[in-house]
Amino acid sequence: MGDEVLSQAEVESLLNAMEQGGGAAQSVAAAGGMEPAANRRTSAPSVGRKAKVTPYDFKRPERVGKEQMRALQTLHEGFGRNYGAALSALLRTIVEVKLTSVDQLTYSEFVFSLENPTCFNLLKADPLDGNLILDINPSILFPIIDRLLGGGTEPTPIERRALTEIELRLVACITDLFLEELKKAWANVVELELSVERVESNPQLVQIVPPNEVVVLIGFEITLGGVRGMMNLCIPFNSIERVAHQLSSNSWFSYAKASATDETRGTIREQVSGSVVELEVTLARSTITSADLFQLRVGDIIATEHDVHAPLEVTVSGVPKFHARAGVYKGRKAIELLGVIEKEARSK
Repeated sequence: MGDEVLSQAEVESLLNAMEQGGGAAQSVAAAGGMEPAANRRTSAPSVGRKAKVTPYDFKRPERVGKEQMRALQTLHEGFGRNYGAALSALLRTIVEVKLTSVDQLTYSEFVFSLENPTCFNLLKADPLDGNLILDINPSILFPIIDRLLGGGTEPTPIERRALTEIELRLVACITDLFLEELKKAWANVVELELSVERVESNPQLVQIVPPNEVVVLIGFEITLGGVRGMMNLCIPFNSIERVAHQLSSNSWFSYAKASATDETRGTIREQVSGSVVELEVTLARSTITSADLFQLRVGDIIATEHDVHAPLEVTVSGVPKFHARAGVYKGRKAIELLGVIEKEARSK
C-alpha cells in the first residue's frame, strides 16, 4: 500500500461493508485501490469471531491463587463438620455447620457488609502476622445463648443490641470451641496459637488492615432447629502470605491411610486403659414356662443342658470375648479365664 491514506468516505464504506459481509468488504477494498485481504501477508481477524474479554478490577486484585483458594475450601469443609459436631455436644442438640463460601474481597467491603451491632471477635493467631476476625451474626448468636441458658430450639425474636457482660462470657464458650477446632484444622499447615484479644459490637471501629487490603472471607451457615445464621472468618492475605506456599502444595492433607506406629499404639492404649466396661458371665441358658417362673423360691434348682465341665462365656460390653471356668477365690465366687473367643466363633 505504501503511504496511501484512505479518505473518510472509503473508511465509512469499509465499515459498512464489514457489517454486511466479508465479500462486500473485498470489493470495496478493490474499488478503493487496496489489496484484498486474502493477498496480504497479515490477514485481518474474522468478523464473526469475538475475543474473550475478562474484566479485571484494579481495586480488587486477586492476590490469592485458585489452588490456594481450593485448599482453603477443602480445609474448612472438614473444619465445619468437626465444629458442628462439637457444637452439637455443647448445646445438647443437633447443630449443622456448613461451609457456604470462600471469597476474596477488600476489607472495607467485608466490614460494610456486616450488621451493626454484631459480635466482632478480634483474634490473635501466632505465628501469623496481624489479626483475624470472627464475626457471629446476631440472628444465630442469641438463639445459641438462649440454648446455653436452658431454652429450646424454637425461633426467638432477633435482638438488635450489644452483648452484656454475662452474654460475653457465654459467647466465649462458643468462640473457644471454634478456635480449638480451627487449630486442629490448620495443624498440618501451621501450628496456630489462637486467642480472642477483644470483642466489639461495631465492626467499623476495628481497622486491622487498610480498607483496600485483600482478605479471604470464609462463610459458614449455622442451623439450630428452625433458626439459621452466618458465621464469618476473615483472614487478611498479609497474615497468610508467609504460609501461602504450604496451602498451594498437597502436603497438608493425605488420602492414604497412615500406618500405626508404636507411639500411636501407646497413645491409644493409654487413653482406653482407664475406660470402664461391663463384664458379664453366662452360666447357662434354659427355657421355662411363666408358671414355673412364678413358683420359683430361694434354693430351687433349675436344670439346664449346659455341661458342668464346658467353659462359660464371658462378654465385654455385650460382645463375647473369653471362655472361662467358674470357681471360688478367697471365699468369693470367681471365674478363671481359659482363652479368647476367636472372631469366627464370635460371629456365629
